[in-house]
Amino acid sequence: MINQRHRGLTEQAADAAVDTACRVLRLPTLRAQYSAIAAGAERDQMTYRGFLAELLMAECEERNRRRSERRIHAAGFPRQKWVKDFDFGANPHVEPPVVQALATCDWIRKGHPLCLIGDSGTGKSHLLIALGAEAAMAGFRVRYVLAAKLVNELVEAADDKQLNKTIARYGRVDLLCIDELGYMELDRRGAELLFQVLTEREEKNSVAIASNESFSGWTKTFTDPRLCAAIVDRLTFNGTIIETGTDSYRLARTRSHQAATANG
Repeated sequence: MINQRHRGLTEQAADAAVDTACRVLRLPTLRAQYSAIAAGAERDQMTYRGFLAELLMAECEERNRRRSERRIHAAGFPRQKWVKDFDFGANPHVEPPVVQALATCDWIRKGHPLCLIGDSGTGKSHLLIALGAEAAMAGFRVRYVLAAKLVNELVEAADDKQLNKTIARYGRVDLLCIDELGYMELDRRGAELLFQVLTEREEKNSVAIASNESFSGWTKTFTDPRLCAAIVDRLTFNGTIIETGTDSYRLARTRSHQAATANG
């Protein structure tokens, strides 16, 4: 049983003092959970040190959670996706051990790239967002962007003489996730600007891309063969390549649902 040291404070006065101190010190979680943790500590006959540890751990855990939420929000993901929700059974092309290894974020610490290649509906964007979210949760600065949007932003920045500033901003994040690369043809200027971003990040910070085109088809996106080869080199050197296949499990799931509804 925890015995309160006598300092002339009643229980009510002590609670009020804790509440005031938490406000001044900006400890909102400790303030919110103090009474419940104190009651639990008394019930479990914790030592003073154990009680203090419980309070501080609760505050730290909540701050970590809020920081993770802020990093995920700052990444600009269009929707929430998590590795644990990926249906490996529906896509046998994707090996769970490979994805689980990527979820440890060791490749980001090393500045290595990741390429997710496959047709629409095969899970590449899910994995791109989910692995980006894992990185944000682990404390890395992450930015998600559609390839077309990134190129348009770079072109506008170049026209406004803000290109170096924009490239530097994209160069600072620990992981840059570029989605839908290959959905549209890029003119030489757009491709060169994208190449500058990749060069800025080369072997320093990671890039992860999702594309519906195999590398052999990238000449339709990057029409200059030499520039195309250089971009592929930047995105594959020391990297991981996951081919998600050509069979859309989203389409298969839709058809299965429709068949079940019709038979029902």
